[in-house]
Amino acid sequence: MNNSILSTIKSPKDIKSLSDKQLVLLCEEIRKKIIDTVSVNGGHLSPNLGVVELTVMLHYIFDCPDDSIVWDVGHQCYTHKMLTGRYSNIHTIRTENGLSGFPKRSESDYDAFNAGHSSTSISAAYGIAQAKQLMNDNSHTIAVIGDGSLTGGLAYEGLNNAGRFKKNFIVILNDNKMSISKNVGAMAKYLTSIRVKPSYLRIKNRVENILTKTPIIGSPIKKALKRSKSRVKHIIYKDTLFDQLGYRYYGPVDGHDIESLRNALLAAKSTKGPVLLHVVTKKGKGCQYAESDSASFHGIGQFDVDTGEPISSKTDFSSVFGEGLCRIASNDKRVCGVTAAMRTGTGLMEFSQKFKDRFFDVGIAEEHAVTFSCGMASKGMIPVFAVYSTFLQRGYDQLLHDAAMQKLHMVVAVDRAGIVGEDGETHQGVFDVSMLNSIPNTTIFSPCYFDEMKQSLDTAIYGCDSLVAIRYPRGGETERPEDLSVSSMNYDIYGDRDADKLLITYGRLFSNAVKAYEKLKKDGESICILKLCKIKPIDKNAIEFAKKFSKIHFFEEGILAGGIGETLDYELTKIGYIGLYKVTAIEDRFIQHSSVASALIKNELDADSMYRIMKND
Repeated sequence: MNNSILSTIKSPKDIKSLSDKQLVLLCEEIRKKIIDTVSVNGGHLSPNLGVVELTVMLHYIFDCPDDSIVWDVGHQCYTHKMLTGRYSNIHTIRTENGLSGFPKRSESDYDAFNAGHSSTSISAAYGIAQAKQLMNDNSHTIAVIGDGSLTGGLAYEGLNNAGRFKKNFIVILNDNKMSISKNVGAMAKYLTSIRVKPSYLRIKNRVENILTKTPIIGSPIKKALKRSKSRVKHIIYKDTLFDQLGYRYYGPVDGHDIESLRNALLAAKSTKGPVLLHVVTKKGKGCQYAESDSASFHGIGQFDVDTGEPISSKTDFSSVFGEGLCRIASNDKRVCGVTAAMRTGTGLMEFSQKFKDRFFDVGIAEEHAVTFSCGMASKGMIPVFAVYSTFLQRGYDQLLHDAAMQKLHMVVAVDRAGIVGEDGETHQGVFDVSMLNSIPNTTIFSPCYFDEMKQSLDTAIYGCDSLVAIRYPRGGETERPEDLSVSSMNYDIYGDRDADKLLITYGRLFSNAVKAYEKLKKDGESICILKLCKIKPIDKNAIEFAKKFSKIHFFEEGILAGGIGETLDYELTKIGYIGLYKVTAIEDRFIQHSSVASALIKNELDADSMYRIMKND
């Protein structure tokens, strides 16, 4: 396919003159381009394939950027980017200095609001709509939110608040029966009940069409029925939750049918006040392997276009964690697994199958997950909440107020800790240490290797009595020196104990530290490495050991402010350390999308930077 239509689209205006047949062909071309691009760059395949027709028709009906589209999470914006002047650069998506995999206001006027985490779209869109009203701007504001995001509490706060709005405000519920993992809970069942019973809208439309065509008496009867609409509607269909919140409900609509989408979007556009348009789509649409296993292809690395097989499939920390938790749970019925709609991504799939009664997927609701876990812990269970670092940020208050303050024993498995790379600033796991470091009654482990991960998990469950976090990076192990033997879950010493210089680090940066050590050794330089595994609280013996070195460099793959490097500086000062102490960490900024290796170099956390800093000081 030569993308004969897609390549001519320079802005949304170019699609408005296309026939339905051409629109269908355009959607086919877009799908092909998405599959080809993600197979090379990695990214979110299933979500993007599911919203192709919806995105095309949104730009066909509305006039962006005057009309504002706010994408929830934003991982389904690839079609949107191609239609808004970025098709020629779509091959750069998720690469350094290329297009972001998420909406970014700095990238295009068509991106109305930055996204990356779920359930934010309705609140943000309502804020935009209110601002427009204050400026006498009558353009439309549209929030596109997936059904999975409706498991997040923020979505309901936004829905509730915006239900009283009197201007042009549309919420499009992209109902694909999936979030990342299969949807669970009351909302999933409620949406299913709406999908399977659209009889009210069919009857209503038929009656209105007949009355409109009936001369003389048709119009008065139609008006009378409209006045009694709520009573008739309640008898035939019952009110939806959205009606009760103040929205005019339209749907369900086939999200892959051009004509149905056109009619529904035009109806929504012509309605004053808040509208909830319910669109049913299929995640992974048009790609057989993505349709059959949409969870695995939600976010994926490079893969073979023909088969869908990953280019690289190595053992990673997530799977090691999942295996370890299964091992422990098989011998201890108190151990439970908790996830926020991420059973696949966090390695809990096997656990969910083996221990169904002790596995809890709470939906995209991290705050609830923490407090829910605390409730279980208060009755003697041992909940283990597996969550990406960047999503754990939402649960700060619950970690502090519900877990640590009550000294309840729960374990947080912090996946994707540290720099994650191509997903960019919204997904970099560089804030969890500073966040958790500020909470009393908290223990943090940061293992570097798989065996340390297993030992950390055992210690967290059986050797601690309050809030415990185990943080580990995306992907697999880094290089390990043959002469390293892990002797303690607190800290280990590697290199020349009698050296003048000490390099301190934790997590996967230890591998870079060893490479720097070996280069320095070849130059005749001598250093010692203090490798921390338990980073909060820091072992007092490790602090005493560090005190004897005249020069100390701490390298940290996390934000500088409030990090472990700053904490150790304070602890050393308390016991009278007067030598040179420097911390290399991530300064006060967000990290843009690039490869992990490139981001480490830019932040002077790679082996060559460590070598240079240690040698020159």
